[in-house]
Amino acid sequence: MAERQPRHGRDSRDSRDFKTPEFEERVIHINRVAKVVKGGRRFGFNALVAVGDGKGKVGIGLGKANEVAEAIRKGTEAAKKHMVVVPLLGPTIPYSVIGKFGAGRVLVRPASPGTGIVAGGGVRAIMECVGIKDVLAKSLGSNTPHNLVKATMAALMEMRSATDVARARGMTVKELFRVPGEADHG
Repeated sequence: MAERQPRHGRDSRDSRDFKTPEFEERVIHINRVAKVVKGGRRFGFNALVAVGDGKGKVGIGLGKANEVAEAIRKGTEAAKKHMVVVPLLGPTIPYSVIGKFGAGRVLVRPASPGTGIVAGGGVRAIMECVGIKDVLAKSLGSNTPHNLVKATMAALMEMRSATDVARARGMTVKELFRVPGEADHG
């Protein structure tokens, strides 16, 4: 009997063995919502999820569904679609920044090696997904998980690496950090 040909150029073996690079997922918050209908209440769920590669890429997503597992899956897919690259300086971030979203404000500061992640709930989950090992973070406004997470993402997206700043100013990184009045030594 002749073997069947794979359709549409795909390999006949299971293609799930060759996944994209594995991402770290963190469920930040699960919310139950209720809709009152004729027969009682109909419950739905939404899940706020952070996804990152641990090397400077992170995304957040919100998934809504009638079951928790489905809401988490949808949130994960949304997070993978909206990933951003965060400039890192070794195990920490380059400089302090305040992120704002709605009434939520988050202060994110670099920390010395060995400090760890000093941050609360949603902010901690995002820092772990990005791959930041040493950071200090403080919530300054609303403590709503959605606003805190979006404020944290705003702070991380606001950051620019030294290379980007130097390129924008038309100079090298070395020139960027040179102290004014310092003599050139060779």
